[in-house]
Amino acid sequence: FNAEEKDLLESISALKAAITVLSKHQGGAFLQIPQSHITTVAMTLQQQMHRHALLLKGTISPSQKRVIAAFIQEPQDYFDA
Repeated sequence: FNAEEKDLLESISALKAAITVLSKHQGGAFLQIPQSHITTVAMTLQQQMHRHALLLKGTISPSQKRVIAAFIQEPQDYFDA
C-alpha cells in the first residue's frame, strides 16, 4: 500500500508540476496546448487510474469518474464542449 501511495503521489505531483509549467508558458490558456500534449496527459491519467484503481476506489466519486472517463476517451473534444 505504501509503495502504491508513494507512486500515486509522485504521479500527482508530476501532473501538477506539468500544469503549472504549462500555465506559466501559456498564460493559463490550457486550450492552446498542442493536441499531442493533451493526449499525453489523458494517457498518463488513464494509466494512473488503472494502476491505482484499488487505492482510488473510495476516493473518486462516480461523477468525477465520469468526467475523467470523458476526458480520457476524447481528450481533443473535452474542452470544446
